Amino acid sequence: MFDCPFCRTTRPTKDADELAMVRARVEKKDHEAIYFHGTQYAHAGLGLQEDMRKAVELWTEAAELSSAGALYSLGVAYRLGSGVEEDEAKGTQFYEKAAMQGCVRSRYTLGLLDAKNGNHDRAARHLLISAKMGHKNSIEMIIKAFMSGHATREQYTEALRGYQDAVEETKSHDRDEAKRLGYPR
Repeated sequence: MFDCPFCRTTRPTKDADELAMVRARVEKKDHEAIYFHGTQYAHAGLGLQEDMRKAVELWTEAAELSSAGALYSLGVAYRLGSGVEEDEAKGTQFYEKAAMQGCVRSRYTLGLLDAKNGNHDRAARHLLISAKMGHKNSIEMIIKAFMSGHATREQYTEALRGYQDAVEETKSHDRDEAKRLGYPR
């Protein structure tokens, strides 16, 4: 359960050893390893110093290699001006690219941004898609939108059914057992 997500070997117990494994995957142009490496710089993980510019550089490389997570992280960085000059439009473009690759967090964020900007129909469509992908916060936002008159009963019903279907699809004995033992999701 705690094996390396890249090569499935037992994870090292020391940060330096784990970092060496990650860097070996980075050298092989593994887009998820590059994204993960950037995230370690962003959050000072694996003994690295926080360096948002380096994180953005790695996320950019990973995004060019098709990492939806890296696209989402670039969206966050540009919207907040973290490691780059703040640029909401560019951040939104990264969210859109990530959403098109199936990133549920990006789809949810686009829904929130559209709702904030008064584009409630578009917001409901984004939230509907992310709810159908099993994103709990999306279904909660659809409920709020329905209660405030910004989503239709049909959208609410479709989102609820889609969310329930997605949750049902992810059920398994192993997940239930891990949850019972207290392992994180």
